[in-house]
Amino acid sequence: MKYKLLGNTGLYVSELCLGTMTFGGKGFWTSIGTLDQQSVDQLVRRSIDGGINFIDTANVYSEGLSEEMTGKAIRNLGLHRDDLVIATKVRGRMNEGPNGSGLSRKHILQEVDASLKRLQTDYIDLYQIHGFDALTPMEEIVDTLDTLVKSGKVRYLGCSNLAAWHIMKAVGYASHHRLAKFQSLQAYYTIAGRDLEREIVPLLNDQKMGLLVWSPLAGGLLSGKYNRNGEGAEGARRANFDFPPVNKDRAFDILDVLEPMAKEKGASVAQLALAWLLHQPVVTSVIIGANKPEQLDDNLKSVSVSFTAEELQQLDELSKLPREYPGWMIERQGADRK
Repeated sequence: MKYKLLGNTGLYVSELCLGTMTFGGKGFWTSIGTLDQQSVDQLVRRSIDGGINFIDTANVYSEGLSEEMTGKAIRNLGLHRDDLVIATKVRGRMNEGPNGSGLSRKHILQEVDASLKRLQTDYIDLYQIHGFDALTPMEEIVDTLDTLVKSGKVRYLGCSNLAAWHIMKAVGYASHHRLAKFQSLQAYYTIAGRDLEREIVPLLNDQKMGLLVWSPLAGGLLSGKYNRNGEGAEGARRANFDFPPVNKDRAFDILDVLEPMAKEKGASVAQLALAWLLHQPVVTSVIIGANKPEQLDDNLKSVSVSFTAEELQQLDELSKLPREYPGWMIERQGADRK
């Protein structure tokens, strides 16, 4: 396992991060996972033994149960809290009241305390806004998050599922007023879904922000369990929850190349899909989740997969985005100033 600095900080996080969306299973989240506490403890233990020091959860996962089970696992296993980097999120609906969701000062301050209680910890290493709130001014969001850092309840700030202009507006405001800034973005990125590369990857590189990847196997589509006819393994996640959206024809063209490559390397297709992300310089950590220990064990092996320069070029050519304006014009006009 390798460790990388999170954004423009001195904090090291493992290149694989344990995702906890499968923990608990409550309400809508039963379509993703229903792990009990014993199974959660087992996955956390295997992750730590595999070199992972980074755990990502969110207050909305199983309506708070995921955070609660994560905190219990840390206690049950006797893990040292300071050896771990724990990330959670705020934004989603946690009650039916008019202020039960969003990123208002009231909601954030209320939810950070609730997350701390469920996680059984005094501080959160990385506190992330889970998405965009069109009603709350970005200034209010950034001011409130800075308050949390200054209070000691939160160590670092991150964001998730934002457009490039959202991120830059927040970072610009924080920089101007000398407030705590976002150090990372958690976003969807796979070899079959590289949209992030148009606007967001250049922004992350320019602002020295880290990238945490969610759904690196495109909701299981890149696991090797599915075929072009839409058939998948029994119980496979996309059979119950067909998300995130993906160009499936394009994805299966990529799988046609990954499958023989995986056989040649003695690896699984999933390991190659994860390893491709680990070979992208912008990626800080890839979030992996599992319903079974063998799935986690398979994913952990991705850190040992290597590609030749020719293989990376082949995969890049196969999966790269179609050219789009203004990218092609910026490239043309900027050629003399590189």
